[in-house]
Amino acid sequence: MSLGQFLLVAVLAVPALGAVAVAATPHDRAARLVGTVAAALTLLATLPLVGGDHGWFGYGPSPAVQPWHRLDRPWVPGLDLRFHLGVDGISWPLVVLTALLTLLCCGYTLWRVPAGGSGRALVALLLVVEVGILGTFLALDLVLFFVFFEVVLLPMYAIIAGWGGDDRRRAARKFALYTLFGSVLLLVGVYVVVAAAGTADLMALTGGAGLSRGTQLAAFTLLALAFAVKSPLWPLHSWLPDAHTQAPTVGSVILAGVLLKMGTYGLIRVAVGVAPEGARWAAPVLGVLAVAAILIGSLVCLAQDELKRLIAYSSVGHMGFVLLGVATLTATGIQAALIGNIAHGVITGLLFFLAGAVKDRTHTGALAELSGLRETAPRLAGLLGFAAIASLGLPGLAGFWGEAFAVVAAVRRGGGLWTTLAVLAAIGGALTAAYFLRLLRQVTHGRPSPAVGRLAPGLAGAELTAWAPLVLLALAVGLAPALVLGYASGPVEALVGVLR
Repeated sequence: MSLGQFLLVAVLAVPALGAVAVAATPHDRAARLVGTVAAALTLLATLPLVGGDHGWFGYGPSPAVQPWHRLDRPWVPGLDLRFHLGVDGISWPLVVLTALLTLLCCGYTLWRVPAGGSGRALVALLLVVEVGILGTFLALDLVLFFVFFEVVLLPMYAIIAGWGGDDRRRAARKFALYTLFGSVLLLVGVYVVVAAAGTADLMALTGGAGLSRGTQLAAFTLLALAFAVKSPLWPLHSWLPDAHTQAPTVGSVILAGVLLKMGTYGLIRVAVGVAPEGARWAAPVLGVLAVAAILIGSLVCLAQDELKRLIAYSSVGHMGFVLLGVATLTATGIQAALIGNIAHGVITGLLFFLAGAVKDRTHTGALAELSGLRETAPRLAGLLGFAAIASLGLPGLAGFWGEAFAVVAAVRRGGGLWTTLAVLAAIGGALTAAYFLRLLRQVTHGRPSPAVGRLAPGLAGAELTAWAPLVLLALAVGLAPALVLGYASGPVEALVGVLR
């Protein structure tokens, strides 16, 4: 076994074994420390996966896919299913982001455990969620992809239902029902592809694998709907605000930071890669839905009066820009979608950390009760301002590139429809700036409300430790987007070649 293969196994095995170790450790704080160490080791294992002997990830003639590192072992020989893992420039940034956010969340529990249950159980569930998300990004077998995709459901349900807010059980049930609906569609889509192609190997399936046009249209419809639920994309998004609002802080960070990316990653890697004819056929519809998500999400945010709910609805708009980039089926658009994924994970993860800190201190999320934050807690207000302007797409910060180049890609696609969609998306970007500036005016400015007036100005060391990496990443990706785009340029160009 090569070092790369060993690391692929370690990235999944370490958090899985860590979850078992956490559950077996009797003392709560010691268990949380064990989980944090396991998450740190997982992050360290993801870093050396960059690059490799095989060069860039490629799409083309057999073999269709050439990842940096690959592990292929028999899994269910009777059904010709294989434990097939691989990593490339599209999946590696998401793998690292998942490991980083899980580490920050596990470390955060060393300082504060939300009410509702033991910290030990919460950390164990976070590690199980990490296994499912990482496996989804690494799987190169379609059935294995589906299995990892489903691993996330029950532990995330338990996190929301066990440690969430007053209405947590209803929000958790809604999350589970929507996700199960998407899972059924994904299972049927996987069956359609595997039955028609005779293989579940994504390396062989990428580019269509000889699938008929009718099969590709049916498969893309099923797969795209399934991934739209997970992303979530309008109009299948209504589970998201409730889940985000009721989830504990660490649950919201994982949910927004990386769990949503399973849907957009699957749309690019599986739906577009396996059924390119279906992608070309559905592209105009996807573009219209994307712009509808941008505009509707922004307008709803302008009317929101609850902090976490506003941030949750902002994800609908941001994911709309990601979908618009994918819908153009151009190299610029798909690159915009990839960097938009990473930027959203970093910035929205930071926003939910900060929103959780505000709610923990003031015991309210109502915007009308949070005025004057900069007068009593200027450091917290400053960080909230930084995260908000990063999310609205200020040039020089991570949120700018995905949104700007999604619009550019739509303009370059040409034609009346795509030009109109680009203009509407740009208007949506302006609305994004409007609702974040409204948020800052209501929360940070004015005379301190009674809830804010009693706050202490300082920040805990654990909070700064958890937030600092995200602040630095938002700056680094904004100033040097090649940190993400440089690794993905080769595979994206090759994927676009298949789409043509």
